[in-house]
Amino acid sequence: MDFTLTDDQSALVDAIDRLAQPFNDKPIDFHGFALHGDALEAALADGEYFDIAAIPEYGPTAAALAVARLAQSPFAVEAALSMLLRHHLPGDDWPRPLAVVENGRPGRFVAQAKTLIVIDGERIGLARPAPDMVEAVDSIFAYPMGRLVGAPAITWLDDTQAALVRQWLRVALAAEAGGLLQAALASTVEHVSVRKQFGRPIGTFQALRHRLAECAVLAGGVRWLALKAASTGDAGDAALAAAHAQESATRVVYDLHQMLGAMGMTLEHPLHLWTYRLKALLSQLGGRGGQAQAVAQYCFEAA
Repeated sequence: MDFTLTDDQSALVDAIDRLAQPFNDKPIDFHGFALHGDALEAALADGEYFDIAAIPEYGPTAAALAVARLAQSPFAVEAALSMLLRHHLPGDDWPRPLAVVENGRPGRFVAQAKTLIVIDGERIGLARPAPDMVEAVDSIFAYPMGRLVGAPAITWLDDTQAALVRQWLRVALAAEAGGLLQAALASTVEHVSVRKQFGRPIGTFQALRHRLAECAVLAGGVRWLALKAASTGDAGDAALAAAHAQESATRVVYDLHQMLGAMGMTLEHPLHLWTYRLKALLSQLGGRGGQAQAVAQYCFEAA
């Protein structure tokens, strides 16, 4: 599949990269789990970047690239759902930020959300919670986490609308996971390039290089499958992208933390700002089992 960008798409990706540059590094004095990206989010809103998927010159492929690039920042921003899903929601103009409440569990950005995507088993609905209906919760996941504590009015979607929402939730998950994997891998490569053992950087040892290469292949696969799913708008492609993202994240997160040794278990190093976000994505939409069922349904049921 040809992923050559148009001039407009290339210019957009460059603009997103320039905008995100000041937010590339973790502040030295920060030693927490979730680094909020309020300033980055405000800059994106000022530039009207959250609506790029609905603009014909850019489309969902450029939006997926933007989501992946923003996920590489250590600052957590609700970009994936706003950029890739929001314009597919039926009815009124649902305000952002968006968040998912899946079967009553706490979720990412729920405490800040103006629109909730409520998943209750096979049903999907939309709600606009009042501020007192949501609350922040403490978590080791590197996102601002929250939960629904009130009972907002929920607009339940029909089966066709719900299927479309699930499809773009999967695309958003894969695009964000692709960016997180790339950033976590880059952070690990930087560490093993300077960390020495037996008088040489540990990244020069062949066994470690092989594992890093495998991680790079998996991360690259997540990126390309996410772009394909965004480009084709196909439910099967979306299911495959989400399945590969969750499967690869499980493997890569383990390897990268092992490569950093004890440093990978500290808050001093920024690795957790990407890998612990990946851990939060692992259980979404039914986890790997849920994605496997979707792949079977959309890719193999007809055969």
